[in-house]
Amino acid sequence: MAVNLANSAFPTLTDCEVLALGDVPLDSGETLRDAKLAYRTYGALNAARDNCIVFPTYYTGSHDSNARMIGAGRALDPARWFIVVPNLFGNGISTSPSNAADGQRGPAFPHVTIADNVRCQYHLVREQLGVERVALATGWSMGALQAYQWAVDHPSYVARLLPFCGAARCSPHNRVFIEGVRAALRADPEFADGHYSTRPTAGLKAFGRVYAGWAYSQAFFRDGLYQRLGHASIDDFLLAWEDEHLCWDANDLMAKLWTWEHADVSRSPRYDGDFRAAMGAIEARTIVMPGDQDLYFTLEDNRQEASLIANSELRPIHSPYGHCAGAPGRFPTEMAFIEQSLRHLLGRD
Repeated sequence: MAVNLANSAFPTLTDCEVLALGDVPLDSGETLRDAKLAYRTYGALNAARDNCIVFPTYYTGSHDSNARMIGAGRALDPARWFIVVPNLFGNGISTSPSNAADGQRGPAFPHVTIADNVRCQYHLVREQLGVERVALATGWSMGALQAYQWAVDHPSYVARLLPFCGAARCSPHNRVFIEGVRAALRADPEFADGHYSTRPTAGLKAFGRVYAGWAYSQAFFRDGLYQRLGHASIDDFLLAWEDEHLCWDANDLMAKLWTWEHADVSRSPRYDGDFRAAMGAIEARTIVMPGDQDLYFTLEDNRQEASLIANSELRPIHSPYGHCAGAPGRFPTEMAFIEQSLRHLLGRD
């Protein structure tokens, strides 16, 4: 059985709230036993119970990561909005391979979809927190995947939608990236198909190196923009990505990769794979914000998605930082543009 090798500095259950869900049936036909959804809230629900913003977490993110976009005077201001940040299953805080019930830890962790995540989040928001209507669903990267799923699965419940640097489904090219980082980790003998007893260090380092080449754009490397992030060279930049991934439980990373790879808002029985119908069901006023140099979720993919939503606008983020242009709190100019768009959307009746 794999051991929990998560970084002790990573957010824990002590700085957020936890909803015990019991045994959760999954789209895969499996059951996530004794499931726990960890979340953080900011602000208070208003009398009409309709000022809620759902802001799900991203790959390797947490409620603390999303908090970089929340605060007084920000677009996501707790003085006005009741902001709910649910942690993705597999991120080491909500139920994950590293902390699951006995018999489901490590490689035995069941397959969890984006829709499974949103189904549990809906239970939290509607049934436990008493929200009558969601004012906005938003998120970056895998958070955007979840935001799209919210708007598709609950069209009359979600008033506004703003996914940034994300998509409504995993594209074929995006899957190629996922297969690459997955193969890098599996190639380490210490990984042992997830049955490791010591950290698969070589695999995690390789995972980080492969990831780095996709997260940023070609212009980022060509123009030496990594130096703005404090790295003297590309080699230093790659070493930093190695170190960043060493803190992760490898099976947690793999579980989230499966969730990401199988993202598609039309997979539910309601739409039976009809992507056009699923996207057409969205009633939310929508701004879709792709990074124009994003290698994961491309401008063209987002353009096609926006064209299928009745009340939508495509608003690209022009940035050399690729997918990371949308990373919460990372790049001031890009963040200001996203916040401006959030304000615009939230200010509409």
